[in-house]
Amino acid sequence: MSNVTAFLSYVIITTFTPGPNNIMAMSNATRYGFKKSIRFNAGVFFGFLILMVLSSFLSVTLYSLIPSIKPVMTFIGASYILWLAWKIYKSKPHAEDESHATNTFTAGILLQFVNVKAIIYCITIVSTFIVPYYDSVFVLSIFSLFLASVSFLSTCSWAVFGFLFQKFLFKNERIVNIIMALLLVYTALSFYLWGGVGMML
Repeated sequence: MSNVTAFLSYVIITTFTPGPNNIMAMSNATRYGFKKSIRFNAGVFFGFLILMVLSSFLSVTLYSLIPSIKPVMTFIGASYILWLAWKIYKSKPHAEDESHATNTFTAGILLQFVNVKAIIYCITIVSTFIVPYYDSVFVLSIFSLFLASVSFLSTCSWAVFGFLFQKFLFKNERIVNIIMALLLVYTALSFYLWGGVGMML
C-alpha cells in the first residue's frame, strides 16, 4: 500500500462520524444499557465483515454494477433507515418499551445490507487502497477483519457515550428521540443529495 496514512485517516474519519450504525448504537445503549446493546453492535460487525469479504473478492464486478443497481439500493436503504427513524420517534418511554426491534443481532446485520454509504465505502476502500496492492486471500481476509473491527469499535464508542449520558438522555428522552430520528432522516436523504461516498456509516 502506497499511503498508509491516507488509508487510516479515511477509515477512522468515515467510520467514527455520525451515521446509521453509530446513531442506532447510541440509541440502543441509552434505552437498554450498554451490555444489551452489544448484540446490535455484534450484528453490525458481522454484517460489515460480510460486506468487506464480498467487496474484496468481487470488487471489480461490484464496482461495475454500482451505477445500475445504485438507485434500487438507495431506495431500499433510505426506506429502511426511515423506518428506523420512525421506530425511534414513536418509541415509548424506556420503562414502557419492551419491544427491542431495533436492538437485535439481526437488525445490526440487516442495516449493513441496506446502508448504501457502507456498501459504497467497502467497495471504494477495497478498490482504492487494497486490491491494487494485494491479491492474497489471507491478506484480503485480514483487511476485512480489521475494517469490521474498526466498525465494531466505532459503534461500541457511540454506545458507551449513550450509556454514560443515560440519565441526561432519559430526562430529555422525547427530545433525544426526535433528534436521533431526524439524524436518521437526514442520513436517508443524504443518499439522494450526495452521489459519492459520504462520511457516514
